[in-house]
Amino acid sequence: QVQLVESGGGLVQAGGSLRLSCAASGRVFQIWSMEWYRQAPGQERDFVARITRDDTTTLADSVKGRFTISRDSTENTVTVYLQMNNLKPEDTADYYCKVVQYGATSYWGKGTLVTVLS
Repeated sequence: QVQLVESGGGLVQAGGSLRLSCAASGRVFQIWSMEWYRQAPGQERDFVARITRDDTTTLADSVKGRFTISRDSTENTVTVYLQMNNLKPEDTADYYCKVVQYGATSYWGKGTLVTVLS
């Protein structure tokens, strides 16, 4: 089992920045990748960013050049960060953290709301 705690969402003006965090605890040694998705009202949940255990990163085209993903590990926890710069109103969504373990078992966080005002 892996437990996830997300934080960092909020209200920001267009052009502003936010940093989301997702702290994973539990069987973190089995984590292969940590990912961010987002879901706008009435829309499907879309991939935003991924960082793997070997620090390979992948970003959706819509956020390249504005968002970065990084992670920090201790013996018992792994925290993934999503630094979001130059935010746009279309970035408004609930942002979800997802952890994928070796063997493809995955866990989702409860989400954190990001609202970007025009």
